[in-house]
Amino acid sequence: MLRFKITTGSSRETEQLGVCIGSLLHPGCFVALQGDLGGGKTCLTRGVVASVAPQSAHLVASPTYAIMNCYPGNTPVYHFDFYRLAGDNDIAELGFEELFYGDGVCIVEWSERLTELLPLDILTILFEYSGEDQRNITLTSSGQKSDALLTQLKDDIQSKKIFDP
Repeated sequence: MLRFKITTGSSRETEQLGVCIGSLLHPGCFVALQGDLGGGKTCLTRGVVASVAPQSAHLVASPTYAIMNCYPGNTPVYHFDFYRLAGDNDIAELGFEELFYGDGVCIVEWSERLTELLPLDILTILFEYSGEDQRNITLTSSGQKSDALLTQLKDDIQSKKIFDP
């Protein structure tokens, strides 16, 4: 398990972090987003989609009422919001777990609603307020693939001096 912390100073920087993350994602990747309402989860997702499925970036919105939005591209992005779901049973009944291991990238807001259905190898991103526009963002990996992704992301960010880690 690896951990990396970043502070973003604007929604634009949070979206740019999403672009950096998205450039490293591939089919089968699972990104678990956690944090308070308005914390930057959808903003980061917009950046990921801009990188993974750029033709769909303009469609990104919080899927709170839809539960799941699919953004088509060479690699589709499945954007879930489990805020209104009670847990694994609700998610399993809707059949979403099939997408967790499919041909796309999964980004899940309120991923803490998952317990047994949560894949073992994921990138978890926690958003914490640190001022009006600032966010402390902690990225944690939990397996070999997400470890490699987080190591590469950290190297990319530090070499390009994009953020203040």
